[in-house]
Amino acid sequence: MILLDTNIVIDAHYGVGNDKVRARNLISSAVIDSGAAINCITLAELYAGPRRGEDIEADMRQAGIVVLDFPAGAAAICGRVYRRYRLNRARSRGGKTSSVPLPDFFIGAHAELMGWKLATRDVERYR
Repeated sequence: MILLDTNIVIDAHYGVGNDKVRARNLISSAVIDSGAAINCITLAELYAGPRRGEDIEADMRQAGIVVLDFPAGAAAICGRVYRRYRLNRARSRGGKTSSVPLPDFFIGAHAELMGWKLATRDVERYR
């Protein structure tokens, strides 16, 4: 299974040029090979976007993308990593913390807990 970050789904629908082609190819390959999924965190981010009122879940199912609940076991991973990240960022930036949103950490923690690959445009953010 490959867990899709929100930006991959957005690129597949609204991207331009290579970003759109890359995202669509990635999703198509994942659906055929090991499976593609988003979690409820990504789903919430998509509903918060410009497609208000549309049935995003139905669109995901039609594309072969599974929508998953967030596993409680990933919450501890998320919280610990996010806390460490904020503390390290504050130390290295003179007290300023990052603007990386917590949802990104939920998505990464879910993939880590399950042992899945994470497809994202922001590879460095998840290292």
